[in-house]
Amino acid sequence: MTHLRRTLGRSHLRWLLAVLASCLLLAACASEDGDAGDEEAADDATDEAAEETATEAADDEAADDEAAADGATEAAANRSGETITIGWIPWEEDIAVTNLWHAILEENGYTVEQQQLDAGLLFDGLATGDLDLFLDAWLPNTHADYWEEYSDQVADLGVWLPEAPLTWAVPSYLEDINSIEDLADNAEMFDGQIVGIESSAGLTRISRDEVIPAYDLGDSYELVESSTPAMLAELDNAIGNEEPIVVTLWRPHPAYAEYDIKDLEDPQGALGEPDEIHAVARQGFADDFPEVAAAMEAFEFDNDTLSELEVQVLEEEGQELEAARAWLEENSDYVNQWLEGTALEL
Repeated sequence: MTHLRRTLGRSHLRWLLAVLASCLLLAACASEDGDAGDEEAADDATDEAAEETATEAADDEAADDEAAADGATEAAANRSGETITIGWIPWEEDIAVTNLWHAILEENGYTVEQQQLDAGLLFDGLATGDLDLFLDAWLPNTHADYWEEYSDQVADLGVWLPEAPLTWAVPSYLEDINSIEDLADNAEMFDGQIVGIESSAGLTRISRDEVIPAYDLGDSYELVESSTPAMLAELDNAIGNEEPIVVTLWRPHPAYAEYDIKDLEDPQGALGEPDEIHAVARQGFADDFPEVAAAMEAFEFDNDTLSELEVQVLEEEGQELEAARAWLEENSDYVNQWLEGTALEL
């Protein structure tokens, strides 16, 4: 009996030890599973937080873009009904840049009106406030008379083309005519005519009052004062028939790309040093349209790009504005340089 109790006691002890070991093993496994679960839960929480942050950032960026677009739309809407009147003369570069700025300003919500005028009436319109802008003031030579009279009544917005010379030109097939000096002994060849442009143009004044006297051409030549389109028609007709002609011209001009012509040398310097082309405005324009004035001050062209614009805008008469819009769409990066930092945009 005693032996049996000892045997049962040892068995009971072994059973207790086995149960205790199993409990300890289960506890260890549970602890490991818990740590793994905690780590997995932490990783899931981190991933979820990162996703939420990225989503919030994307939403913020989209909201900023939408706000900027709404701001631009609202700014353009606020300008709706504000009218800017641009005066112009029928010179190719002026037609081209006037229609380009017409397109830019309309894109930004302005109403634009154009008025073609002679140079004298144009400067007078700026002085009286009837016009807002003129983009083709040639200074200091070509429009010197008008600038002397009106410079204190208009605002200079700056130079957009730094070198624009006046010229007299002939077809290149006139191999023996290379200088204005050569004209004196060849009046009969040209029927005693120098084909000019508008009587109000500075080029006409300089040709009549400076160049003709300097080369003693007054007795043998007449300066035919007509219009720029009429001069170009005469040039086209003469070259088509390989006839002699001398015309008053200027650079930049698409005629140099369209025809094989050459500038006559001017050893007397009677045509003057090359001009700069300025944008000018009525007094107070910068106060009324500060963003436009700021863009005009940054406005600039190189000759090659200007020539491309001229050719495209003037290619089809009557469609100048549509052509300027097409050029603007193709060259928005070039134009956006002028608009940077202003409220204007494309």
